[in-house]
Amino acid sequence: MDNKPSNWLSDEEYSKAVGQLKLQFNGVFEPFQMYGLQDLIPGAIQEAVRLAEDFSLRVRGQDKPISLELVRKNSRRKK
Repeated sequence: MDNKPSNWLSDEEYSKAVGQLKLQFNGVFEPFQMYGLQDLIPGAIQEAVRLAEDFSLRVRGQDKPISLELVRKNSRRKK
């Protein structure tokens, strides 16, 4: 049995929502390209998405820390 609350999105809907969020973050970070920071933007977007995911879990009652330090530590482990 699935442990997700009934009001959570399916995996497919969730992936679509994350993709839409990333596209919007591309727009937010676009001005940084004129300063030659385009190589850093994908990583910054990924970190922002992970922080948004942690925030969404926290406001839904899960005791999940919202921490850039933890996001960065966990991304280094996956490499």
